[in-house]
Amino acid sequence: MWARAVWLGLRARVGGRRGFTSEAAPLGSGRLTAEVLEHLERLALVDFGSQEAVARLEKAIAFADRLHAVETDGVEPMESVLEDRCLYLRSDNVVEGNCAEELLQNSHRVVEEYFVAPPGVNN
Repeated sequence: MWARAVWLGLRARVGGRRGFTSEAAPLGSGRLTAEVLEHLERLALVDFGSQEAVARLEKAIAFADRLHAVETDGVEPMESVLEDRCLYLRSDNVVEGNCAEELLQNSHRVVEEYFVAPPGVNN
């Protein structure tokens, strides 16, 4: 994939394995392997085809790693961030509707009254 090509290209430019990725990087070291980048590209449908994109990803990982330092012993997990408030249900009254045909006209392709989405990433 793109990550492999970028990794090889940037590795060659910076001289060997000292690039922005490392084949044997310990977890949380801030270094990404080409395999991890390829896997993330497939999962997230994001192209990490530039060194800037990889640097942004590494910054996000470094930020997430800092969250491990937060002391959470003895803290009960919450069911909701609003669990200390009374939440009221509103009535669900339909005020508009019955316009499926009109909405389907917005689609490029329709099959049997369903939108047809373009294909995603293979594999």
